[in-house]
Amino acid sequence: MGREEQVEEREVLDSIFPDEITDISETEYRISIKLDLPEDDSDEASEPPTIVLYVRYPEAYPDEAPILDLSPPQHAAPPHPHFAVSADKVRLLKGLEDAIQENLGMAMVFTLVTTLKEEAEQLVADRRAAAAKAREELILAAEREENKKFHGTPVTPETFMRWREGFLKEMEEKQRREEEEKLAELKKAKVKEPVRLTGKQLWECGLAGKVDEGEGEDDDGIPTEQVEKIKIEA
Repeated sequence: MGREEQVEEREVLDSIFPDEITDISETEYRISIKLDLPEDDSDEASEPPTIVLYVRYPEAYPDEAPILDLSPPQHAAPPHPHFAVSADKVRLLKGLEDAIQENLGMAMVFTLVTTLKEEAEQLVADRRAAAAKAREELILAAEREENKKFHGTPVTPETFMRWREGFLKEMEEKQRREEEEKLAELKKAKVKEPVRLTGKQLWECGLAGKVDEGEGEDDDGIPTEQVEKIKIEA
């Protein structure tokens, strides 16, 4: 009875997967399963991956589980960024165990193909979402770094006190420089030219006519020592 069920199932599968199924022997065949994936900008240059499911009937199938294996397609295909049969094989086969146990005693290959396809497509979707989240985190991190350039140091009591101390020191230094400049200007303003007396002033001071010609006179006939004294007193 097992062999009859196997032949019947194989005929049904041939009508469902006319271009995807290939016989290897009377009890063994392979089915190519192309994943249906929504378009994604990050995978724009990648074709949807294909899984080849190998099925071999043990003598007691379907009361006994079929012998399954997975491989990439025989023709060379560009690698997909989120899926590789060689890397995901163990995970995908393990994902079929519950379906096998639930369908023992019944033809189950179509159910296994459907389950395998859904598991693989969900795996790709999860990885796409994780990659998109990672890209978003990188963009946000870059934006945060860029925004730091436009944000000052947060004001806290400690940062305010440091700023205040620096500001007061700067103002004190500025005031000191200004006072020094003003003092220097005042000193310059107090320096005067020597006082030169008129003839009348000399007469009033009792200096006129008291100088011997040619002795200790300046150009105006005034005794030099007397002029120096007058300059100082002035």
